[in-house]
Amino acid sequence: MSVASPPRTVGDLLRQWRHQRRMSQLDLAVDADVSARHLSFVETGRSRPSRELVLHLAEHLDVPLRDRNTLLMAAGFAPTYPETPLDADEMAPVRDALDRILTSHQPFPAVVVDRHWNLVTANQTALTILSDGVDPELLGPRANALRVCLHPDGLAPRIVNLAQYSAHLIERLDRLAAASADPELLSLRDELRRYPGVAEGHPGGSDTASRLFVPLVLRDRDGSGDGDLTFFSTIATFGTAHDITVAELAIESFFPADGHTSAVLNGL
Repeated sequence: MSVASPPRTVGDLLRQWRHQRRMSQLDLAVDADVSARHLSFVETGRSRPSRELVLHLAEHLDVPLRDRNTLLMAAGFAPTYPETPLDADEMAPVRDALDRILTSHQPFPAVVVDRHWNLVTANQTALTILSDGVDPELLGPRANALRVCLHPDGLAPRIVNLAQYSAHLIERLDRLAAASADPELLSLRDELRRYPGVAEGHPGGSDTASRLFVPLVLRDRDGSGDGDLTFFSTIATFGTAHDITVAELAIESFFPADGHTSAVLNGL
């Protein structure tokens, strides 16, 4: 018979996030302009923090909105940040903004993902190019963009620089998992590491594009290499979000890294 572990206190959670950020109590106290003694009392449970102090410390620890709600509830307060479904009426401005961004980025690919890199939406170019040859089972509901990219039945066979690009994605996922302490991201990272051809380490390269950024190079249809498509990407988020759903969205926009790729995309 298993014994249930006691619930985590707000002090436990704050200490966990402080360790996650590699900060000492003194570091956080100075950064947040609070008494180091009071912070110590909060972490050990000798002092009950106010709602304002919990949010103040969470801000300085860069705690994600979802986890700030967890901190508040552990301290005995109601959660502050809503999590509104993207299809709700009040999210119409957000959906409109996403549609405008995706449409305006045509003819280049762009995708929107959630905090676990599950695909939320994409423009037509992304659906045409980045899903070509991918097993339909990987493209069903809750399709994961990183899984689609690195799975052997996904884009991986078409990625010319798979070792370099997969090392970049694993490195990115490591940073996200470390920043969020999200076990689902850790599980996804471990899954991706087991795929054939996936590499880790510094994603270096010797060509011109690789000296500027880590490119995604997709093999052309006939395999000759003359028509390979080379992309680099940028990632954007909603910087002033106070809703969990909005805060966890990311827009990855792909751009042509050479004249050939630009000409092919503009000719679609």
